[in-house]
Amino acid sequence: MTELPEFDHEKLKVYQASIGFIEWRSKVVTFSKSFKDVYNQLDRAAISIPLNIAEGNGKSSLKDRRRFFEIARGSALECAACLDVLYATGKLNSESTKAGKSLLIEIVKMLSRLVTNLSTQIKEDKPEYEIEAESSM
Repeated sequence: MTELPEFDHEKLKVYQASIGFIEWRSKVVTFSKSFKDVYNQLDRAAISIPLNIAEGNGKSSLKDRRRFFEIARGSALECAACLDVLYATGKLNSESTKAGKSLLIEIVKMLSRLVTNLSTQIKEDKPEYEIEAESSM
């Protein structure tokens, strides 16, 4: 089998981890009609993580890149809340909840580091009209 070409975002560990969470979710969290809204929300939030990582990684503006990584982080936190709801309602057991949240914690940590690193790189340029004070001697 030939190897597929890779985009830059596919090389990111956080992107790979987010795809891993989606794979985990599809194997472990089973759909229940009584809580279809929570399951649908979990799916949307889980899918949002790699989509925002990919889109953000493609932005040339550091501010835009940071914003998309922040959205991805928010989606990961939303997934964790969905798992809490499923656990609290007995739709997900303790072991599965811990496993899913462990995956999400790693994703949130990686995204937080990316956001922090980008934040330190974003600096406003000095205005062109600024005049430095002359020293008087």
